[in-house]
Amino acid sequence: MPDLTAARSAPRFTSGRLLEPLPPFARYILRGGLQVRAAAEAAAGVGIPVQPCRAIVQGERAALWLGPDEWLIITPEAQGTALAGPLTSALSRLPHSLVDVSHRQSACELRGPRAATLLSAGCPLDLDEKAFPVGMCTRTMLAKAEVVLWRTAPEVFRLEVWRSFVAYVSQFVAEAARATTPFEAAARSQPETSS
Repeated sequence: MPDLTAARSAPRFTSGRLLEPLPPFARYILRGGLQVRAAAEAAAGVGIPVQPCRAIVQGERAALWLGPDEWLIITPEAQGTALAGPLTSALSRLPHSLVDVSHRQSACELRGPRAATLLSAGCPLDLDEKAFPVGMCTRTMLAKAEVVLWRTAPEVFRLEVWRSFVAYVSQFVAEAARATTPFEAAARSQPETSS
């Protein structure tokens, strides 16, 4: 199969400075049992989370819990082969699935004090930091697009989006920003009432 890496073009972002594209990453979906998790953790150079909906970051690599036997492992694109080789070797005698999904997804970041509000316009989750703390991640919907949502800092969310939905997601975020701005301005201008 020909290597089409060089032929890939960056997806189109239309939300201006709200949703920023992140550099290319290599991504692997790993599925398997506890032995697979332990072997992958030793080979990947990053902890593989056992706690549901949590991410572990070590250096430039991250592993995100997506299900009881499913993880998304992320590394900078240049390190993709250096990650895949050891993983493949370590898992060769265990029943597992390791699939390169680098071509399927793009990463983008939404940051700032309005990030949770903008995402809430199309996401059914409670994104208050008490309910969705830093380090939490999950698959969810943003309007009509499936995303992996990961809170990496109090006011920063990373979204893993299928490449074909990047333009849609960026337009949705831009529209959410336009729609919520008048309401936020009105709320700020209301005098506080004392009881």
